[in-house]
Amino acid sequence: MLTNTPATIAQITGELHKTIVGQEDVIEQILVAILAEGHALIEGVPGTAKTLMVKTLAQIIGARFSRIQFTPDLMPSDITGNNVFNMQTSEFSLRPGPIFTDILLADEINRTPPKTQSALLEAMEERQVTIDGKRYKLSPIFTVLATENPIEYEGTYPLPEAQLDRFMLKILIDYPAEDAELEIVSRWDEGFNSRHLEQVQLDRLQDAEAIQKCRAEIKAMRMEPGVQKYIVELVRKTRNHPTILYGASPRASVALLLCSKALAAIRGRDFPTPDDVRDVAFPVLRHRLALRAEAELDGATTDAVISDIVKTVEVPR
Repeated sequence: MLTNTPATIAQITGELHKTIVGQEDVIEQILVAILAEGHALIEGVPGTAKTLMVKTLAQIIGARFSRIQFTPDLMPSDITGNNVFNMQTSEFSLRPGPIFTDILLADEINRTPPKTQSALLEAMEERQVTIDGKRYKLSPIFTVLATENPIEYEGTYPLPEAQLDRFMLKILIDYPAEDAELEIVSRWDEGFNSRHLEQVQLDRLQDAEAIQKCRAEIKAMRMEPGVQKYIVELVRKTRNHPTILYGASPRASVALLLCSKALAAIRGRDFPTPDDVRDVAFPVLRHRLALRAEAELDGATTDAVISDIVKTVEVPR
């Protein structure tokens, strides 16, 4: 029985739309990542409100927010922090980096070398950071929302497969519809300015533990065996599809399970259905599949392959 999630999600989405016009699917998928205790890679051209969306969300849920602009000269210690010698006490003390937060926006994550990108791996997987051999726990709601630009590749470094697999979802942001873009222009004409969020009257969640309570309700949800089998069949199909070089691992199956439950809760149900699985299949799987070179030359895309797989797997009653 869902007692907290529907009201919490309704308030979050309502407040988000005070700054974000449209993008309902994107908002839904970001909330799925947070409620399923995962991380998301957000891909979209500049100017599609990626940063604004994440900053607004953090403010609504009362979370600490940090932003890291990834650049080629960024060092791992710039993310995690380091130990600094204190002359007065003659001891080393931790100077925490921006990773010690609740919501971390990793802006243009593919603009820094793999060594620095890998500084996020331990934090994303274990919610902890190791500095000079000592482990530091991160926030229980620590979430990485990373962005990348899909059209500019000069000076970028492709994310290692191991790090890509740590992202529960890869979310695509497209240009807004014409009526939505007209609404955006109208709001700015009336005085809205995304650089001054303090002028937008955003109502923060009253319960500081609201997200944790929603997560607890989602963990208590159970999935019918038939829907579980549907998930496994979808993922296993990716491993023998003729256009796929290598398919998704069991981690993808688990991600589909968790995201389906989170999506069902967002939609007000205490049980996930095959429709929930199908709707999260694309963001969960698209970054976990590698297409054969000849298939890419023929214009195949991972989303098209996932669509083909979804059509061939029988939906349980």
